[in-house]
Amino acid sequence: MTIDELYQRPLGEFIAARNALAKALTGAEAARVHALGKPTIVPWAVNLLYWRARATFDRLRKAGERVRAAQIAALKGRTADVRGASDAHRKAIADAVSHAAMLAARAGLTPDADELTRTLEALSVAFDLPEPLGRMTRPLKPAGFEALSGIQVEKGRRQKAKEKSAKAVKGSLTRSRSRSS
Repeated sequence: MTIDELYQRPLGEFIAARNALAKALTGAEAARVHALGKPTIVPWAVNLLYWRARATFDRLRKAGERVRAAQIAALKGRTADVRGASDAHRKAIADAVSHAAMLAARAGLTPDADELTRTLEALSVAFDLPEPLGRMTRPLKPAGFEALSGIQVEKGRRQKAKEKSAKAVKGSLTRSRSRSS
């Protein structure tokens, strides 16, 4: 058995299977396997989605990439269909939640729907993941504004017009002062 196969097993068998795998290994590799964490229900359901419904999982990740790209483009002042990307993203999340819940139900488990939704949403738009795909052990939380760090926001038309107007007023005042002196 491999580590990937371990994370595909029924949740109730994880500890025994992990210990058996570690016992078959030696040294640092055995210690590394023995230290692997058991997933909670939500990440286990997400792992099932990754291993058993890859097309749904991949659609979710692609929809997340598109919505992230559209939002970044809009922040940079470029034209982007944020609404269309967001609608497609919401549908991909709903499909993934439904599919993951169905896979878990087949095994007699019911993941919390809100936590599953948050985890899949966070997974879909994440740049870097804390754990390898298919080997998640804990739910994810959606990123906050820190996800936008490093993005240069383009000034909007109103801000540019305001600055241009302020510059013109300042120039006009400077010229008026120099004439009156």
